[in-house]
Amino acid sequence: MDSTDIRVAFISEHASPLATIGGVDAGGQNIAVAELATELARSGARVDIFTRQSDVSQPTIVQWKPQVRVIHIPAGPRQVIAKEKLLPHMDEFALNMVQFIRYQGKSYHLIHAHFFMSGMVALRLKKELGIPFVITFHALGEVRRLCQGGSDGFPASRTRIEKTVIGGADKVIALCPQDRTDLITLYGASPECITVIPNGYSPTDFFPVNRDLARAEIGIDQTEPVILQLGRMVPRKGVDNVIRALAELKRLHMQTPRLLIVGGESTQPNPIITPEIGRLQALAHELNVTDQVTFTGSRSQQRLRYYYSAADVFVTTPWYEPFGITPLESMACGTPVIGAAVGGIKHTVLPGKTGCLVPPNDPVALAENLHTVLTNHAARQAMSLAAVQHVRTHYTWARVVRQTLNLYESVVLSRRWAGQAVRAVIQPSIR
Repeated sequence: MDSTDIRVAFISEHASPLATIGGVDAGGQNIAVAELATELARSGARVDIFTRQSDVSQPTIVQWKPQVRVIHIPAGPRQVIAKEKLLPHMDEFALNMVQFIRYQGKSYHLIHAHFFMSGMVALRLKKELGIPFVITFHALGEVRRLCQGGSDGFPASRTRIEKTVIGGADKVIALCPQDRTDLITLYGASPECITVIPNGYSPTDFFPVNRDLARAEIGIDQTEPVILQLGRMVPRKGVDNVIRALAELKRLHMQTPRLLIVGGESTQPNPIITPEIGRLQALAHELNVTDQVTFTGSRSQQRLRYYYSAADVFVTTPWYEPFGITPLESMACGTPVIGAAVGGIKHTVLPGKTGCLVPPNDPVALAENLHTVLTNHAARQAMSLAAVQHVRTHYTWARVVRQTLNLYESVVLSRRWAGQAVRAVIQPSIR
């Protein structure tokens, strides 16, 4: 079967592939949407990514890459709005997306919704235009509420909406076995409607760079031990846990490694633009480790491999994590990962082989594992080699797209819309 005729509509209402990664609402979902669309296009598919227009200067249609367009849909004020405040604007998003499709005079074989609000829109389009849809939630409201409690800014109706979307979806994509279990136990989802397909990484962006060269490239000391924390600057990512572990390392083992913290809303660390940086700076001062912590601000995707390769170990200890792409990127660069045993991290990181797993929010446990990894060069080298092999075998975007297209094919072949059977045009020739 040929894939060159398939047309797929992605809906990602708050997570645009054009956004700067590392901000409050720009992280793993943005990367997943961008990379999945790009790899689908390489296989021959045509992908339109529908996202909310957040600035009046944004054109309606951006030809982003060959066979991939980003389409900005008006929904609410043309300004940046936190995703927790977007729910009231989803009816407008759905209405304008329907109008856009009808005006274009062509439809899509399938919709792939990303996040629960995009699922609401996809459900509306399925009812009005007859287009089947699959959904990747990227995060589940019930899990988020259990982990964050009262600090969760989404309305209580989120769980009800998610259950409705699950009931209307042709298939639900779980990012890891834990995600599948949560969908079944917390939402009553039918196991038959769930397919586990992980996120991935790009081997052309992430690969090992000689450590000395990497450190010279980013301008850090060649001799001191370096811990890397990279990602969105929000409390649930647990960066404060890493700073506390740094203090414990000093107290318990007299170790004073460098902690690089990469991320934020700007390329220079700015606590006004990124309040979480200010909170973390204050914590570092309180714990007397300010001289060991370097905030870099955000960095482009193309620069991140130098940071991963320059580090001795990468740490990510969020309270919860639906999947977690940064551990894959780190392992692809040959850097062992110490991660919280939550969500996808506990499935992608192999304890004792590619890194270590620790409880979330346990700085003493993190400090002990850091001590072990930082003081055992031979173990780090073995983990480095195993990590690269592990992700190359299981987590490239090309592999993810093969699985995704198989799912698309099963959905398209099982659906009839516009009064006729949809011709199967999906099986790709993966480059």
